[in-house]
Amino acid sequence: MSFHEVRFPASLSFGSVGGPERRTDVVTLANGYEERNTPWAHSRRRYDAGLGMRSLDDIETLISFFEARRGQMFGFRWKDWSDFKSGRSSAETSFDDQVIAIADGHRTEFPLVKTYRSGEFSYVRPIAKPVLGSVRIGIEQDEMKESVDFFVDVATGFIRFEQPPAETMRITAGFEFDVPVRFDTDRIQTSVASFQAGDVPNVPVIEVRV
Repeated sequence: MSFHEVRFPASLSFGSVGGPERRTDVVTLANGYEERNTPWAHSRRRYDAGLGMRSLDDIETLISFFEARRGQMFGFRWKDWSDFKSGRSSAETSFDDQVIAIADGHRTEFPLVKTYRSGEFSYVRPIAKPVLGSVRIGIEQDEMKESVDFFVDVATGFIRFEQPPAETMRITAGFEFDVPVRFDTDRIQTSVASFQAGDVPNVPVIEVRV
């Protein structure tokens, strides 16, 4: 897939509006009960980057970024300010924020994931775009050293150990991450007069599978 490993300016994504969406097919039966099903295993996020524009310089930066991506052609990284850490946004990242796997004694590669819990239910989200230098890995209660004990592929979200962790050991991780997205339009419409009057452009952004 065509993807540029570059982040949309974080200062411009701050203030944007967006979040996850699901697709649920709902069929109401003759007796009033419902049958619900979803073809999506994972949610998909949408954002509006236009709301982060605060000056004409921001508009110029947006247009340059848009042109370099050829509109919808190339994907890019996006910082979701409401959800960009393995733990709470207000807390420092720790190597034991998330349990990402239980070792089997043979595997050396594991994908990063983030688990969302509510009561007895949970959802495991694949993390494909960790932020360079932010990933911390642990085995049980011991933190590992990057480039010594493990390596991170920031383009795929996989970590690789030099030696397979012992069987039944918990592998934990802490990290910051971006969302892989693309522009959901091939056209940016701006007006200096309307922008100065408080009317910001509509710049839809949508998550892509990588």
